[in-house]
Amino acid sequence: MVVKELDTGEYVQRFLSEEEIYRLLSAAKRSKHPYILHLIRLLILTGARKSEWRLARWCDVNFLNQELFVPISKSGRSRKVILSKDAIKVIGEVRITAKSLGLTTDHRDWIITNPRTKKPYTCFHHAFDRVRIDADLPNVRIHDLRHTFASLLVNNGATIYEVQRLLGHHHISMTERYAHLFPNTLADRVEIIAQSIKFAD
Repeated sequence: MVVKELDTGEYVQRFLSEEEIYRLLSAAKRSKHPYILHLIRLLILTGARKSEWRLARWCDVNFLNQELFVPISKSGRSRKVILSKDAIKVIGEVRITAKSLGLTTDHRDWIITNPRTKKPYTCFHHAFDRVRIDADLPNVRIHDLRHTFASLLVNNGATIYEVQRLLGHHHISMTERYAHLFPNTLADRVEIIAQSIKFAD
């Protein structure tokens, strides 16, 4: 007997609108999970993969340079996640949460520690699932927060090369999935040449 693989369809990239981000964060605030709000905010603010935050230790954060060092990324290479001032603020809030749970935040401790096991969480799927349902966003995946980060960069003028660096893509072909979001500025660019050169009449 031949068993056919279930056709689940091709996943379509999802970019959250400002209103959807607000709904998701509001639902996360109502969650009983101690870290899910912090995690969602960090994913939106940094574009990092959930595993990069799940396995991050306090020693990986360089507060002076505003960077998170990822020893091994999905590509198998190390990378640095650039942290905005808001992301640094959220990390501070994570520390407060950890201490309120009786957890230590020493150099080698995980930033997001499961208070029950004293180890990193194995996953956040159940907590995120409850949040997205509460926010009436049943089709939003946690990885869509990374896509949203990229779309926000594009909408605010970042180049494809800047998006590539910030997402930690080793090959720009990975970043080109967002190419349709970039405005068509080619006509404007060729005008730069005409404006830069004075031709004799």
